[in-house]
Amino acid sequence: MNGKRTRILIMGIAAAIGLAAQFYSRHEPTAPAEQTAVASPALQPSNAPAEPAEPTLPEVVVKAAAPIAEVFEAPPLIETQQPNIPRNAVRYRSDLVRLARAEWGLDAPVATFAAQVHQESAWKPEAVSRVGARGLAQFMPATATWWCELNKLSPADCQPHNPTWALRSLVGYDKYLFDRTPARYSDRDRMWVALRGYNGGLGHWNAEARATGAREPSREQVDAACGKARRAALHCKENLGYPRRILVELQPRYESWGPGL
Repeated sequence: MNGKRTRILIMGIAAAIGLAAQFYSRHEPTAPAEQTAVASPALQPSNAPAEPAEPTLPEVVVKAAAPIAEVFEAPPLIETQQPNIPRNAVRYRSDLVRLARAEWGLDAPVATFAAQVHQESAWKPEAVSRVGARGLAQFMPATATWWCELNKLSPADCQPHNPTWALRSLVGYDKYLFDRTPARYSDRDRMWVALRGYNGGLGHWNAEARATGAREPSREQVDAACGKARRAALHCKENLGYPRRILVELQPRYESWGPGL
């Protein structure tokens, strides 16, 4: 009897232990490693809401710095900004301004003289024409000799190919001619006459002025009389075209250099 009770007691204790073990196995906390696995997005159900994406910042485009040579590049020269002016002209600009003002005063028509040099030699000091005119101002040898004697220059100082001599002689000879034109004319018309004299001789112009028969002929009347005195008519196209080319066509290109007529 006592043995039977003992077996029943042992069986009851064993059953109690089994129930306790089953209870604790069901409520045992998840291991840290398992918690990490469950929290991983790869193990989440496919229908779980996606986590909000981080806001995308606007892309910042950083431009490369310009090369040093480009940043400090000098501005283009005037002759590249003014393609209708020979590249060689700029090197003589300051000399022309200085010499013109010395002869004509501060209001010297620099643009007119620059246009004349352009027409005569295209700013080439070594230029020699087919008839023998030389230098920037295209003085004929006989004219150069006469001009140097008039200004008491020695033969050694008479240098048509010297740019300074040529520019000084051009503005000086223009002044010499201008002062001998009719004072009643406008400055522009007086320069027109002076330029005709530079190109073909003032004596021819004076003869044509007389040929008009007018006591005080206008500049246009004298132009119309070209070829009716000592000058051959075949030279009139060039002589009349010379001042027109300088004052009308070329002078505007040099307006930034100084006054014109």
